[in-house]
Amino acid sequence: MIILNSVEEFRQRYHTAKKWRRCAEAIANLPLLKPGMCHSIGDSLVYRLVDGKVAAAPCFTGNRRYVEIHYYLSGSESIAYAAKPSLTLLSPYSDETDRETFSGAATTRHTASAGQLLVFDNDYAYQPQGSDHLRKMVLMVTIEGATFHNK
Repeated sequence: MIILNSVEEFRQRYHTAKKWRRCAEAIANLPLLKPGMCHSIGDSLVYRLVDGKVAAAPCFTGNRRYVEIHYYLSGSESIAYAAKPSLTLLSPYSDETDRETFSGAATTRHTASAGQLLVFDNDYAYQPQGSDHLRKMVLMVTIEGATFHNK
């Protein structure tokens, strides 16, 4: 997991590929978003706004084809995470959802706060611990080049 402290830090670090510039474009669309509605830009990015009480996840979640980014707008959320090989697989990878679930102990925890972006790469699984009120943007960015190979 990569922790960034601002959108500006994200822009400086991730500016070379089109898919990362699309993330900045999605963040600029934030005033137009309604909670729970999914949006996309091209075939490399889908994103949504989460606003309200968020329950703790019952298990760790990992992805393979997408990098998941959480951009925290208000509130805070504790996230537990660990390398996938250190966890026990609960449900096998699903190509339809790009998810696999795990159980086990977290190796690290981080409490994300407003302004931060957490980048969950594919080597780790994460487990949100819940929040009474949270407003965040969740972006799913393909790990493949700028687009899917079959498009």
